[in-house]
Amino acid sequence: MIDNSQITGVILAGGRGSRMGGVDKGLQNFNGVPLALHTLMRLSPQVGEVMVNANRNLSAYESFGAPVWADDARLGEYAGPLAGFITALAHCETPYLLTVPCDTPLFPQDLAQRLAQALVQNDADIAMAAAREEDGQTRPQPVFCLMATSLLESLLAFTGGGGRKIDAWTGQHKTVNVPFDAPGDEARAFFNANTLAELHQLQSRLP
Repeated sequence: MIDNSQITGVILAGGRGSRMGGVDKGLQNFNGVPLALHTLMRLSPQVGEVMVNANRNLSAYESFGAPVWADDARLGEYAGPLAGFITALAHCETPYLLTVPCDTPLFPQDLAQRLAQALVQNDADIAMAAAREEDGQTRPQPVFCLMATSLLESLLAFTGGGGRKIDAWTGQHKTVNVPFDAPGDEARAFFNANTLAELHQLQSRLP
């Protein structure tokens, strides 16, 4: 069994926010709180440590009280989620890392627990969340991953060869998909807000 204290969570807030008009997505308000801070408060009880991966407005993110790390410049500007994975793995001091994006505010409050359980039961290297989408199909959610910190070297080799797709890298390792589609699971848990309109729509549906 993996204890919470063995897991570091990283909030991925390093993107361009191009579909939001170039705004810093993690600093947009959701229910009166910046998205990244909302994510931090939801993630903190599930893990031992939390860090933030951001590439601009670093002082704003630092005000949330967690360590903030920018992408390694060697990967180029805004190299995608895997750059955030690498940054977090390089600074992770626990055996496991849990990645969570900043734009999916209703992610499960038992995310870490269920991914950790599946990782152990399947003797896997990576546990990836999967969720039922609007068409009724359950699909992997690649930015929600629990992984062994020892995978850093593998990821550096993959990106060094030009790789940028998460599932192409996780496919090189024993990865278990963990469905979050039980009757009690929130249907919108993995809905990510790509535009300000989607963010406001998601907020308007809150009870």
